[in-house]
Order: sequence, then C-alpha cells, then structure tokens
Amino acid sequence: MICLCYLPKAGRLTITIIKGHNLKAMDITGKSDPYVKVYLLCQGKRIRKKKTSVKYNTLCPVYNEALVFDVPEENINDVSLVVKVIDYDRIGLNELMGCIIIGPTFIGKGRDHWTEMLDNPRRPVAQWYPLVESIPANVPPLKDGSISLSCLNSR
Repeated sequence: MICLCYLPKAGRLTITIIKGHNLKAMDITGKSDPYVKVYLLCQGKRIRKKKTSVKYNTLCPVYNEALVFDVPEENINDVSLVVKVIDYDRIGLNELMGCIIIGPTFIGKGRDHWTEMLDNPRRPVAQWYPLVESIPANVPPLKDGSISLSCLNSR
C-alpha cells in the first residue's frame, strides 16, 4: 500500500510506503528481505532516488516510511515515480521482486492515484498496487540510455 500527498505551496511530494502483502518468497527460507526504492523522474530523466529500510524474513512487510521529494508546483505534471520492491541479499545481488509506476502520463491505477492526489492537495491518498515484473514500453528512457526503464535491469 502506497500513500501519496502533495503540498503545492511548499512544492513537496510525499510518498509513504505503508506495507506490502503476499510478496513472493525469494530466499530458501520461504521468506524475503524486502525494501522499496523510489525513483523520481522528470520528463523521463531520473533526478532523485530514495529507499526504505529492509524488513527481514517476511512476505508482509510493514514500513510506514515517508519519502519526501521537492517538486515545484509548475513541474508536478512533468514528474513520475518508479517504485521497485527489491529483495536484499547479504551475499550476491539484490533481486527485483516487482515494480510499479505512478504519474500523469500512464494508463491505469498509477495515473488514477496521481490524479486523485492532485485533486485533493494536502490530503493523503492511499492505494494498493499489484507488482509487475517490468515497466510498460511506453515509459520514456532514462538519461543514461537504459531502455524502457526495465526495472529488471537496474536496482
């Protein structure tokens, strides 16, 4: 569950990672060690990233962590968020569990949530999201040239 809140006068976009439910098991123990990484994109260019703490040995993590981005009101329609749920591994590479994208230019829950946030300034708007394994092809490329923001390629 993710909560969005935008303060237009302060130019502050807050995404609160509340919790996850029924995540897939990534470890041999039948559990996972998930954390969430959020990328702020402006016109397809990654400009900031923030992440939550790791929640160990769980498939239903509870975070209640707010990640705050400075987004001036005149730029709010140019930004979007890529949210990745990643399994932390002490040895080897961290593994992507799934991702979502939220913003004004995408079809589906991500755009509906974004629109509801803008229609209700200063008020938190919560939404559940199903995780997907890759970002749709209509997402603009990152400034480093990686294709289609495939969340399977970068962590």
